[in-house]
Amino acid sequence: QVHLVESGGGLVQAGGALRLSCAASGSTFTIRTIGWYRQAPGNQRALVSSISSDGMPNYADSVKGRFTIYRDNAKNTVYLQMNSLKPEDTAVYYCNAKVGYPTYNYWGQGTQVTVSS
Repeated sequence: QVHLVESGGGLVQAGGALRLSCAASGSTFTIRTIGWYRQAPGNQRALVSSISSDGMPNYADSVKGRFTIYRDNAKNTVYLQMNSLKPEDTAVYYCNAKVGYPTYNYWGQGTQVTVSS
């Protein structure tokens, strides 16, 4: 079992920045990749960024150059630094951890990010 708790969402103006945090607990040694998905109203949940157990990051094309994912293994926490935010980044952001083969997904409760124009 893996438990994920997100924090750091909020309201920001376009061009601003936010940092999301996801603290993992439980069987964290089983996590292969951990990262962030987002879901805007009327849209499907989509990958924003993830980072593997060996530190390899992955980004959606829409956030490359603006978002940075990094992890603090000592704290079992992954961060998403979001810069140059745009109104289209507005969504609920969910932390995701992938464990095992076949993959099982754990999800956090979600945190709202709203970017005003």
